[in-house]
Amino acid sequence: MSLPELADLAVRAGFEGLCMRASQVGIHSTPEQIAEAARTLKEKNLDVTMVTGDFDVVYNNDDGPACLRNITPYLDLAEALGVPLIRVCIRKDEDFDAARSAADKASLRGIRLAHQCHAESLFETVDQIIDSLQRIDHPDFGLIFEAGNLEECRQPYGLKTIRRLAPWIFNVYVQNQRPDPNGAIILNTWSHGPITFDVLPLHEPGGIDFRSVFEGLREIGYEGTVTVHQCAPQDPETDPLTAARDAAQFLRLL
Repeated sequence: MSLPELADLAVRAGFEGLCMRASQVGIHSTPEQIAEAARTLKEKNLDVTMVTGDFDVVYNNDDGPACLRNITPYLDLAEALGVPLIRVCIRKDEDFDAARSAADKASLRGIRLAHQCHAESLFETVDQIIDSLQRIDHPDFGLIFEAGNLEECRQPYGLKTIRRLAPWIFNVYVQNQRPDPNGAIILNTWSHGPITFDVLPLHEPGGIDFRSVFEGLREIGYEGTVTVHQCAPQDPETDPLTAARDAAQFLRLL
């Protein structure tokens, strides 16, 4: 979809913003393309809640942390789109100093940085996440909480975990899945090796216990963004608009 098409779908489905990926707008985009994207979203009255400025961060590969060593283009992109948060990537211990330095530069512009709970990173397990964030020790570097990725790494994600991570939760992603030894998706983790699972519609029971997640978010007083991080519908009869509406309605009930 083009950005105008995606923005129109988001409005029709009942969303208030978009999380911007590089597949729509990134640091590779021209100033004119970025300005046009900002105009499109303003016309639709949609916020941009976070930006992931390149594909390496999305793919969480070995080049992902390069953004920390040259954060300025990402800050420029975020400012142009009016975004308060940038997703970044950490893979090795030597990335921590770069993360702290990048957060210093972001702070000067009123922007924060965050790392997602993610397999094959130093943010796989709850203990790792806390250790990493304490080592960075910066008020403008935090966490994108994602129960699905924690589950993939065999980690608890309910009330007790949310309490432990509360000081750093800057954003919340939601996707639904069910572990299955014969699942359609295989994902490698550093902590538990390859795992298999099936992706489910957000509202389908038997997957992530979203009620426990939202109970924890309420308890810690979280008032930030909740972002639907979900792949295309598995049912070929379900169109994207219906899937998006179903997700928005389900989340509003929570």
